[in-house]
Amino acid sequence: MSDTITADLVDLDLSADTKETAARALAERMAAQGRVTDLEGFLADVAAREAQMPTGLDGGIGIPHCRSAHVTEPTLAFGRSAAGIDFGAPDGPADLIFLIAAPAGADDAHLTLLSALARRLMNTGFTDALRAATDAAHAAALIRGEETAPGGPEAAPGDTGADEGEAESEDAAPDDSVAAPAAASAGAATGPTHGDPPLPIGAVTTSPTRIAHT
Repeated sequence: MSDTITADLVDLDLSADTKETAARALAERMAAQGRVTDLEGFLADVAAREAQMPTGLDGGIGIPHCRSAHVTEPTLAFGRSAAGIDFGAPDGPADLIFLIAAPAGADDAHLTLLSALARRLMNTGFTDALRAATDAAHAAALIRGEETAPGGPEAAPGDTGADEGEAESEDAAPDDSVAAPAAASAGAATGPTHGDPPLPIGAVTTSPTRIAHT
C-alpha cells in the first residue's frame, strides 16, 4: 500500500490542542484527497471509537482509528505536535499522532496496516526519525518504509509478513490443534512438578470496535 500515506497527509506542525481538533485537522487532509467523503460523518465515527477506549500509547504516541462508511480506501495521516495532545496514555500527551481510516468492512487491510505500524513504533530509531523529520515527504517515506530509520530494516505499514500472515480475525477462537501440542510439550497434560520450567502464558486482547488486536 505505497499510497496509504503521502506527503499531503502529513502535518509536521500540528497546532491542535485536543484530540478532537487533531483528528479534524488530519481528517481534513484525507477529505481533501478524496479519501473521506463525509468529514462530519467520519469524525463522528472516530469520536465513537475514542469514547470506548483511549488510543494513546506510551512513548508519546496517539493512534485514533476507525472503520467508516465515509472512507474510500485504507488511509493513514500523520501529525506532529510540539505541545503534545492528550490521547489518554498513562505516560502523558502524544506528540506523534497517526489517524488510521478504513472503509467499512475492510477488516484485513486495516488490521495489517495497524499491526505493522504498531510494530514499527516499538523501534525508537523510527520514532526519533519522525521527530527529526524536516519535510512531509521524508516523514511519509519513513512511515511507508521506503526510507529505513536507524535500528535496522522494518516492514512498511501494509506489507505482509509472517506476523500478519498468522494473524486471525478477532472473532476467531483459539485453535485446539495448536494449543494442545504446546500444552503437552510444557508438561501440562500431567501438571507441573517441582523443578519443571514455568508454563508459558499467552494473552489475547481485542478492540471494542474490532479494529485491532494483538
